[in-house]
Amino acid sequence: MQRCLITGCAGFIGSHLAERLLAEGWSVYGTARRQRRNLERLGGRLNVRECDMLDSARVEALVAEARPDAVFHLAAQSSVPNSWRQPELTFRVNVFGTLNLLEALRRAAPAATTVVVTSSAVYGPTHDHELPIRESRELRPSSPYGVSKTAADMLARLYGQAYGLKVMRARPFFVTGPRKLGDVCSDFCRGAVEIENGKRQSLDVGNLEAVRDFVDVRDAVEALRLLAAEGQPGEAYNICSGTGTRVSDLLSMVTGAARIPIPVHPDPERYRPLDDPITVGDRSRLSALGWEPRLPIEQTVVDTLEFWRRQALTAVAGGAP
Repeated sequence: MQRCLITGCAGFIGSHLAERLLAEGWSVYGTARRQRRNLERLGGRLNVRECDMLDSARVEALVAEARPDAVFHLAAQSSVPNSWRQPELTFRVNVFGTLNLLEALRRAAPAATTVVVTSSAVYGPTHDHELPIRESRELRPSSPYGVSKTAADMLARLYGQAYGLKVMRARPFFVTGPRKLGDVCSDFCRGAVEIENGKRQSLDVGNLEAVRDFVDVRDAVEALRLLAAEGQPGEAYNICSGTGTRVSDLLSMVTGAARIPIPVHPDPERYRPLDDPITVGDRSRLSALGWEPRLPIEQTVVDTLEFWRRQALTAVAGGAP
């Protein structure tokens, strides 16, 4: 039986990944803090450990306990808006948390294959001639979150070079889908469901002109699995669809799939200090390993709407939202 460690396993991508690997018969260890609602469906089959990634001794003890064949590092402060409000916390969690894991792997599991999940935010603003974004493109992040993920990305590369760790860097673009909190697709879908249920009057929106490369979380999970099995240590891999979707078109998909008309209200407070106008990735390096996205954004929208409708029904019935 293969063994793995997923940091941040209670999060959006982590919970989907844990569910997928358990279905394949893996022995899965995971770190979690506070909220574990996403893991309830797994019925205790997951070895969950409370772990603050800033506690280096605890991280090393967990790595030694898990004895992983593969490690997926997903624990992070992953909100761009929050990184502007809490830059120090963002750096501590994303940079020092990654450093503590790499140090623990060096000492306790040097043979493990490790996928450090960073972000497409490492790229920052992109000129037209640089599209689609390749892994070799210069890193020039435009948010505290992006800078923190750039540092984590570079640390992962450095530790692979210096200590021979089998580390790959995954750079997901806009991963979305059921269970996601706080991104534009989830916010649109959640707001539309609240309007359907009479909980609010209109959907507040920010910059609708941005173009984003959305990828369904279930496709992203397959990419992470493939990287652990077939990826080349030392390399970086974009996880993206390779297709850009304008946020206004995403909004149209959501309102078109809603059960009632959805009034839309522009909200200047939702604009970021810096907002990259176009972010579309090149997926050829990952696709060369055999990965292709299966779920179009239209299906992701439908599934995300249904997720929020189920959450609303659960809340009405008196359960956890």
